[in-house]
Amino acid sequence: MRKTALTFAVAALGALLAGEALAAPRCRNTGSFDKWLQDFKKDALAQGISARVIAEASPYMTFDPVIIRRDSGQSVFQQTFIQFSDRMTGGGRIPNGQAIIKKNAALFAKVEKQYGVPAPVLAAFWGLESDFGASFGKYKILSANATLAYDCRRPEFFRNQLLDTLRIVERGDQHVEDLNGDWAGEFGGMQFTASDYLKNAVDFDGDGRRDLIKSIPDTVASAANFLVSLGWQRGQPWLQEVIVPRDMPWDQADLTVQLPVSQWAKWGVKPAYGQLAAADLPASMILPMGRNGPAFLVYPNFKAFLGWNSAYVYSTTVAYYATRIAGAAPLNRAGAATIVPLTSQQMMDLQKALIKQNYEGITEADGKFGAGTRAAVKKAQMKYGLPADSYPTVELLAKLGVPTTPSEPVASAQPVAPATRKR
Repeated sequence: MRKTALTFAVAALGALLAGEALAAPRCRNTGSFDKWLQDFKKDALAQGISARVIAEASPYMTFDPVIIRRDSGQSVFQQTFIQFSDRMTGGGRIPNGQAIIKKNAALFAKVEKQYGVPAPVLAAFWGLESDFGASFGKYKILSANATLAYDCRRPEFFRNQLLDTLRIVERGDQHVEDLNGDWAGEFGGMQFTASDYLKNAVDFDGDGRRDLIKSIPDTVASAANFLVSLGWQRGQPWLQEVIVPRDMPWDQADLTVQLPVSQWAKWGVKPAYGQLAAADLPASMILPMGRNGPAFLVYPNFKAFLGWNSAYVYSTTVAYYATRIAGAAPLNRAGAATIVPLTSQQMMDLQKALIKQNYEGITEADGKFGAGTRAAVKKAQMKYGLPADSYPTVELLAKLGVPTTPSEPVASAQPVAPATRKR
């Protein structure tokens, strides 16, 4: 959501990890939390929060050192798309998503009629965010937001979240004692931040409250409303797995490149199941594991997934998960055994080499395989005559003059019970 401002991380899964964790540098807090809180309450009062709500929330606006440790301990793991998607969509989540839709068929139909967002998409977000409401999180949201608002790392962002949490209580949508969720301040069935809750929550059951904790109608409709605000277009597809020829112009496989479906078809791109979308619909090709891994055409609606969570692997996973709930065939894993992902150290070495050689789009060697690194990798591949699929390899490392150590080919992981991803 919002997630664009938040760090993406997942818990370690032993054999699924392709590299070691990278801990982010930490700033140091100075000053008293109690003094900070006193000043914050004065500001909240000046911004229209009532003395009553501030008094109700005060016992919960405590400093929690566990939150700081969780924030400091965030790690980025070099998991491939297959490893991550297996983890997040395994454990029965595909049949469970289909069962949830069947159980709430009338609700999903009503929401789609009003907002244009189909049931599989909403169920996919619901499943990955909170396991369909089974896991909201164990932290006090007011304490989490107060702690992170005081903390030196992202104070302005979380100060706004804390104020908006109080505004949610002020307008009667929630009671302070019910505000439990993620350590990073997200809560409810769709794990909204307070700001996204305040802007996008709707009262779909007509009880006068926008309740994304206990009301399933409010939860589902609010997610649809949020996706519409992110650009969702009624009646349009979002993602489809495709089969690509070996002589593809790989440099065109990029989120920044949009071409008509007819052009992709001319290049020999075929649907892995069903049919391609309308010939004139713009589409981008994404290769989350490079040219040897799964390939997808993503349509304009995919930008709503990225708006919900800008992390590439998460957005692709939830979009893929939605297609599986809708009945798509399982992922094509034919080339996965040949893929050798970089370790965390190799990723940092790659980034250092790209920075040293003045490739644009990358500013720090943080070990994160984000959009900037993808863009720089693509430029380097084009320079050295490698297939420009934007996926880093040991071959590219060698071209950049970086010593390499042997890595293990990626294995198709067996699905396990997934955990909600953290930011």
